Amino acid sequence: MNIRPLGNRIVIEKVEAEEKTASGIVLPQSAQEQPQFAVVRAVGDEFENNEKLKGMIQIGDKVLYGKFAGTEVKVDGKEYIIVRYTDVLAVVEE
Repeated sequence: MNIRPLGNRIVIEKVEAEEKTASGIVLPQSAQEQPQFAVVRAVGDEFENNEKLKGMIQIGDKVLYGKFAGTEVKVDGKEYIIVRYTDVLAVVEE
């Protein structure tokens, strides 16, 4: 099953939290800080139709998003978050 976001929405998938600290201490799931980094999996049709938004966020980009943004959904055993593009704070470039 595929998710096709509508309008100015984006489907993102969280990047997993680090399980070890820099010094090598293993952290239990409850002690890990939840990341606000995600990978873009799909973009809405407004991105393709709007020249201003086109190319701003693309599938596969790593992004930083607002802490309480979006709606969490589970599809085929994977968890995704659907957010508006205004909830994306930055694109992470490496």
